[in-house]
Amino acid sequence: MATLLFDQTPYEKVREGLERKIIHTDNLMTVLIDFTDGPWSEPEPPHSHPHEQTSYIAAGEILFFCEGEDPVRLKAGDMFAVASGKKHTIQLLSGEARLVDSFNPIREDFLK
Repeated sequence: MATLLFDQTPYEKVREGLERKIIHTDNLMTVLIDFTDGPWSEPEPPHSHPHEQTSYIAAGEILFFCEGEDPVRLKAGDMFAVASGKKHTIQLLSGEARLVDSFNPIREDFLK
């Protein structure tokens, strides 16, 4: 059994205003992401990856962009899913936000 105890697991700083905590098995990864540098005047650059992704907005408010779809305003309690290879991004609308992302297969690039 793998566990991540929130208070005992340090954040990994990805960049200024973005920190994360990661737990994974061989095939599934869950990433807790805290943003503290909002709101943003522009969305982040779109990106894609071969992983399927689901995301839960645990706190804050974002604008979600996904290739071929209209942008959607999402708040705490909302979720989105991204198919493998689809370009997507977010724009932070609130000062802070917490997202819980899940990936299959795991994001090996996050473990380096």
